[in-house]
Amino acid sequence: MLVFTKIQEMRNWVKERRDSGQEIGFVPTMGYLHDGHLSLVAAARQENQGVVMSIFVNPTQFGPQEDYAAYPRDLARDCRLAEEAGVDVVFAPGVEEMYPDYPPLTVVDVKEITKGLCGASRPGHFAGVATVVTKLFNIVQPDRAYFGQKDYQQVQVIKRMVKDLNIPVTIKTVSIKREEDGLAMSSRNTYLSPEERKEALCLSEALKLCQELYEKGVTATSELIEAMSARINQEPNAQIDYVAICDAESLVPVKEIRNRVVVALAVKIGRTRLIDNMVIGGESFVPDHV
Repeated sequence: MLVFTKIQEMRNWVKERRDSGQEIGFVPTMGYLHDGHLSLVAAARQENQGVVMSIFVNPTQFGPQEDYAAYPRDLARDCRLAEEAGVDVVFAPGVEEMYPDYPPLTVVDVKEITKGLCGASRPGHFAGVATVVTKLFNIVQPDRAYFGQKDYQQVQVIKRMVKDLNIPVTIKTVSIKREEDGLAMSSRNTYLSPEERKEALCLSEALKLCQELYEKGVTATSELIEAMSARINQEPNAQIDYVAICDAESLVPVKEIRNRVVVALAVKIGRTRLIDNMVIGGESFVPDHV
């Protein structure tokens, strides 16, 4: 496996692969890899001759009170896991390589679908995400890019960005990977104390409760949200950012489940902000890879 830190190195490798007729799959990450990330690699490996993973903790998507400096980093460990998973190239640029003039003058901002959910409490976050992903797409020029369903709003933002800007890449969604007890895998789980780790199960349990109530015929979102909130609020260290049920495409909140919706949660457990979601209703939702 190769490790590049310079944009030109990455572009040279891409050109060689393109000239030989190979298709490239791309897995953008911020590192500190877990099995969720590696499931994206497995999906990319199935469909492409070359697989690139980026490891870059992007400063433009962190707010002033967020955890950019504290975000876990271990490049040597990540490279070892990436190579074992079948990655051909890790692209691990520094901030000065990606943003030689920081902060950037040009940013990409997807408006409508960033108003709610994480966009409401993290202003500027998705502009940072969209900008860095656009830059990475321009550098790697992949045929397909792989993202996890856990970051549902992020995936919708990137799909809309790719459509609006005519970027020639297919966006693939891979289902949420969970620990055995149901907690969605996340690099931020490492921040949790043992007691907080137990409390964090309230997110997946709230989603399970919502699904059970929906299957019993409850479709009023106010009732479902109330039930999920009550479950989360049983935990002493839990602070709800949002509990929402939105149209699965537009992310506009709905009052009644009549079509496909995303049930999305963001909860702080102590100081650690966690997210989770599920898709229910209407036509069945099947990620590109499970």
